[in-house]
Amino acid sequence: MLRQFQRAASSFVAFGWPPPAAAKEVRSRAGRVTETLAFGSNPGGLRMLVYAPPKAPPAGAPLIVVMHGCRQDAEAFAADTGWIALAARLRVPLVLPVQTAANNRQHCFNWFRPRDVGRGSGEAMSVRQMVATASKHFASDRRRVFIVGLSAGGAMAAAMLAAYPAVFAAGAVVAGMPVGSASTSSMALYRMYHADPYRSRAGLVAAVRAAVPPRGSRPWPRLSIWQGGRDRVVNPANAELLAAQWSGLHGLEADPEIDTLPLPGVRRRAWGRAGRPAVELWTIAEMAHGFPVDPAVTGGGRPGAWVLDAGISAARHIAAFWGIDGKLP
Repeated sequence: MLRQFQRAASSFVAFGWPPPAAAKEVRSRAGRVTETLAFGSNPGGLRMLVYAPPKAPPAGAPLIVVMHGCRQDAEAFAADTGWIALAARLRVPLVLPVQTAANNRQHCFNWFRPRDVGRGSGEAMSVRQMVATASKHFASDRRRVFIVGLSAGGAMAAAMLAAYPAVFAAGAVVAGMPVGSASTSSMALYRMYHADPYRSRAGLVAAVRAAVPPRGSRPWPRLSIWQGGRDRVVNPANAELLAAQWSGLHGLEADPEIDTLPLPGVRRRAWGRAGRPAVELWTIAEMAHGFPVDPAVTGGGRPGAWVLDAGISAARHIAAFWGIDGKLP
């Protein structure tokens, strides 16, 4: 988050995004990853990469935003975690926001800074503009826009769900933080290591509700949460707080309706309807700080910088939670 990752090497590609005048090709092999230089006012000063599968996405396909962690390469992260393989198979485009050293020396998204997570300002607004630009280009289904991130990217993904709940159908946070955990870099670092033991569920919910105007009866985005039990960068208790925050937003009881052990050392709890829960929390007891992958499964990802072989592919399970996994083997 405020310190983490080192660059990893990887290359993948995409199909026809965006027009040559607005983009430069980054790498090419099985497709093309490109950078668009014009996607709005970009008040957060971010860069925008886009991946699209070799076969052009059909009109009405979903759109996924993938947020890297500190000092990670956005393209390598999307490849190592399995998101590019999944996008290629499902013909779903990806938006890959890139943090710059000018904003943060460690290339961390500034998930704690009010001006960068507030609705209509800073980095959050830049990501929102990327979504609008990509959705228009790909004719994406605006009811099926999703966001996922690791660590600082995960905390930023949660902040985006809070700032723009009408934009995203659902999200996923891996080793992230509850919304409203901090407003300064020093407090952010402290809360990463020391989750707030006195934060009430009502207070957690209020922190999200304060991010947007009154919303009427429109539902909040659904959320999948992933956490390693041996994480020494982000205290695992933060995942518990995030689950309490979002289950509370959905008006659900504090105790989960589902509590299972799908694999040895892996616990899944879920709040809401069994077939379509509003919130789920996966805890991998022996995993350290990182994004879980399963290289033994086709498209299950591969180990990399802060991408860990945990014997389970988070990307595939998150896609299933979102309802966009299709017929993945």
